[in-house]
Amino acid sequence: MLRRVLFTVLFMGALPSLAEVSQGHISVVLLGATGDLAKKYLWQGLFQLYMDQVSSGHSFTFHGAALTALEPGQRLMFDVLKKLACPPDESPNRCAVLKDQFLKLSQYHQLKTAENYTVLNREIETLLRQEGLKEAGRIFYFSVPPFAYTEIARHINSSCRPPPGAWLRVVLEKPFGHDLESAQQLAAELTSFFREEEMYRVDHYLGKQAVAHILPFRDQNRQFLDPIWNRHHVERVEIVLKETVDAKGRTSFYEQYGVIRDVLQNHLTEALMFLAMELPANVSRAEEVLQRKLQAFQSLRGLEKNSAVLGQYQAYASQVQEELQKAQDYISTTPTFAGVLIHSDNLRWEGVPFLLTSGKALDERVGYVRVLFKNRAYCTQSETLRDAGQSQCKAKQIIFYIGHGALKTPAVLVSRNLFRPVMPEGSWREAVGQSDLHIFGQPLSDYYVYSPVKERDAYSVLISNIYHGRKDFFITTENLLASWGFWTPLLDSISHQPLRLYPGGVENQHLLDFEMVNGEVAFTLAEPVELLNPSGLMPSDYRTIQSKFRQSPLVSAWSEDLISQLASDIEKTASRTVAHSGQFHLALSGGSSPAVLFQRLARHHYAFPWKHTHIWLVDERCVPLSDTESNFFSLHNHLLQNVRVPYFNVHPMPVHLNQRLCVEEDRGTELYAKEIMALVANASFDLVLLGVGTDGHTASLFPRSENGLEGAQTVVLTESPVKPHQRMSLSLPLINKARQVFVLVLGKGKHDITTLLSRVGHEPRKWPISGVSPSSGQLVWYVDYEALLG
Repeated sequence: MLRRVLFTVLFMGALPSLAEVSQGHISVVLLGATGDLAKKYLWQGLFQLYMDQVSSGHSFTFHGAALTALEPGQRLMFDVLKKLACPPDESPNRCAVLKDQFLKLSQYHQLKTAENYTVLNREIETLLRQEGLKEAGRIFYFSVPPFAYTEIARHINSSCRPPPGAWLRVVLEKPFGHDLESAQQLAAELTSFFREEEMYRVDHYLGKQAVAHILPFRDQNRQFLDPIWNRHHVERVEIVLKETVDAKGRTSFYEQYGVIRDVLQNHLTEALMFLAMELPANVSRAEEVLQRKLQAFQSLRGLEKNSAVLGQYQAYASQVQEELQKAQDYISTTPTFAGVLIHSDNLRWEGVPFLLTSGKALDERVGYVRVLFKNRAYCTQSETLRDAGQSQCKAKQIIFYIGHGALKTPAVLVSRNLFRPVMPEGSWREAVGQSDLHIFGQPLSDYYVYSPVKERDAYSVLISNIYHGRKDFFITTENLLASWGFWTPLLDSISHQPLRLYPGGVENQHLLDFEMVNGEVAFTLAEPVELLNPSGLMPSDYRTIQSKFRQSPLVSAWSEDLISQLASDIEKTASRTVAHSGQFHLALSGGSSPAVLFQRLARHHYAFPWKHTHIWLVDERCVPLSDTESNFFSLHNHLLQNVRVPYFNVHPMPVHLNQRLCVEEDRGTELYAKEIMALVANASFDLVLLGVGTDGHTASLFPRSENGLEGAQTVVLTESPVKPHQRMSLSLPLINKARQVFVLVLGKGKHDITTLLSRVGHEPRKWPISGVSPSSGQLVWYVDYEALLG
């Protein structure tokens, strides 16, 4: 049958010669062949592949597969195939022949059991043997839910792999997990059956023509972009996907994922990587592109709760209640709108804001990537008299227009006052006859505008890349886990964050406008019409809080307000001390709670006297300072690299000496003690910041610790019950010599120890924090409502 098909196509002029068929045979297996994705895009994409490659020398068969029994499944599949269409530029005769042959080369299989896969493998082998064809490879396209991946992968691996010498390409559709942990688990399961080079994870945005052209555009226009593609010239970058539709009919999926997991973590992040990554010497080398993408991920600054603004359209809750049969009082905390501010800490992009925005039920359907350049010019004469290409005062931007919106087509736009771009003539053409459309407030005539010579559906582009083995258009395991590693902390921090409700469509007006302030984002309208607050608790509920804790002053508030107050109090203490004595000695603890404080100090307290501040460590883990477990590493990432503390004023603990860690003979504790004695008057720090562990430890002084709770030693080595076990710490007697000690306690996890500490006395061997009592200074407790009240 296969040979008859080839002769027919040859007769119609589709193949130059039958001899070229000797390149080998490719079997394409589409799992989920009767599903929505297959009906809308995948079969059309496979037909496009056949039309494009029928003259390539490869022969094809297409195997649709699903759980449905043979007869009804076959009927469903061929109903889809009969509706396949050719591109407008294809001749009717050739189209008819190719479509007829495509249907003859396609067959349906029920793939439900291990035996079904064995039978499929046998049929492929028999066909090739009868036709005398060599097997080039097999493509298995998983258009099925991820929970089915492992079982299907096991069957393919055990009984449906091609023979040695032929390749295997397994195509996987998102979602690839729900967070970092689930993505790691799914990746581990798949890698037990397939090699990395065999897996092609699809993000269909990488097949969008405007997105796919970002790297080639940067490569072909290096001469223009090299001087300006950096923080000195780029004002900001916007990556946007807006939708007018809501989630109705999809709430079972959406309630699990939300807009960040559905769009930002994958589609918009991939576009971000194409913009932010360093260009390899050869953008056609997939390995180099993938490695540069991974490096770009590693340079992204971690996201905090204040890196995002979130919303939910008002009808969503009732849709969830109806479709998922939830109770009337059920409240969903799933965002349907998100705006996220991202920064990269590499030298090229330091300080440049990348804004990623997406949402449902918005005013228009549009997607774009916009690079807005700084404008340093001032034009004395009227702009209306100037040619757009000559005026340096008009906005300068490059826009990769993904589709829909005002243009209704993919496009690349470059401001005429930037440069005339180099574009590949065969695939992109300059738009002629400029219309009266405006894009970002400028007439279209202000841009060089290019659109594709031939518009291609994203899946057609990606299926072609699968055929050609172009791995750079797909998501590797390493890059997938890097993306989830970047997004998961934000997702965890906002899981119960109040959402701004919006009516949907044009009625949203200014409700979802947001602005960047000091490295954070916030809605521009400070008082929204309505807030969704699932906790029901507001600061006003806790107005009468005791002002003392363990006979010392207590400051208590919601965590964000508490951190803000603590940062202000530290700045006031620093300024007052510097005015009095000329310098300020600050000893800081490690851990997750201080990290939020460090960021607050870096981003909001520009009057802080850093130039006259000495930074010391309260404690340190016995790991290299470059290790992510190191307290100094966290301090550097969240604070030191963002403020101007003189190099000689930073005093990390010497845990790494003579190429070994915390060995007593290296006398690291003595070195640190001597440094303190030499620089800190009377060894009395101006301010020590402490935290509290759930077991009552503080600094790295643990219950029943043999060192540091008493005695003359000022710096000690201790043992932690959790890894890394070895620690270096200031001793309790040294801490108690400080002029001020602030203790920060955050989160529900600290409620039990907070309650216990409110009742016990001075028992440092049981609870080291209870021994903190400055001999001639002041102790102040900063405890948030969750820790204080549970």
